[in-house]
Amino acid sequence: MYGDQEGTPSVHLSLSWPRHINSLERDIMSWPRDHFGEDAADKTDSSVFGDETEHVSVIEGNPLTLHTDVKKQKDDLIMWYFGPENILVAQINGKANSIKLNEDAFGKVQLDNQTGSLTIINISTTHSGHYNLKISTKNRVSYKRFSVTVYTLLPVPVIIRNTSQCSSSSESSSVSKCSLLCSVVNVSNVTLSWYKGNSLISNISVSDLSISLSLPLEVEYQDKNTYSCVINNNISNQTKHLDISQLCQPCAAIPLSKSTSKRRHFNVFVGR
Repeated sequence: MYGDQEGTPSVHLSLSWPRHINSLERDIMSWPRDHFGEDAADKTDSSVFGDETEHVSVIEGNPLTLHTDVKKQKDDLIMWYFGPENILVAQINGKANSIKLNEDAFGKVQLDNQTGSLTIINISTTHSGHYNLKISTKNRVSYKRFSVTVYTLLPVPVIIRNTSQCSSSSESSSVSKCSLLCSVVNVSNVTLSWYKGNSLISNISVSDLSISLSLPLEVEYQDKNTYSCVINNNISNQTKHLDISQLCQPCAAIPLSKSTSKRRHFNVFVGR
């Protein structure tokens, strides 16, 4: 059906949804008209191009490309949206032969003129979230959704010795093991682990909160095994190998600090 002006379509939406239209299509078709622009809003012959979400993981600072898996035709309109508010990130209009990039609100992006694939140049954790793709062709509208998780670059763990066990000569003579601590700071969604060779000894995990993690370990002074502390997430890891000969000297070989090795004498006068 067309409106009063020749060639201008008149859009009628029914409040009841056919069974073959899935929830993703209903969500996108219910977005406000001004999210799509006039050209996209005029497309009424819709079909779903993918009812599953494609999950993508990337390390912060790297480029990321979300692929349309299609070859753009002359009159195609390809639009990319981000987040629950469907912020327009970029669009390519084949009919008008134009590309629009919303870099002020989103950051540096690129669109492939042949496929409409979206590339985020310098991705950060603020780019984590859902991306909705809409492709309007001459006789159909297709949709695709991506879920992007951006991980921060992992720090290298730090291994230190707990020298408090050598704080006095009476205690140091009975110490038979070296007490160590592996630590990382300001991390989230990671696991910190101790390994003996390739065998896991112990680990600790943290989810969303950005906190510091520490994991203790005790070894014999003459232990000849190899130990390593590893931090990892879903896509990367960092490893610090333990040098027992450097960190684990017997307590007698560790010089005590002045505060613990030197006795101080005080003269106390009590008045009558």
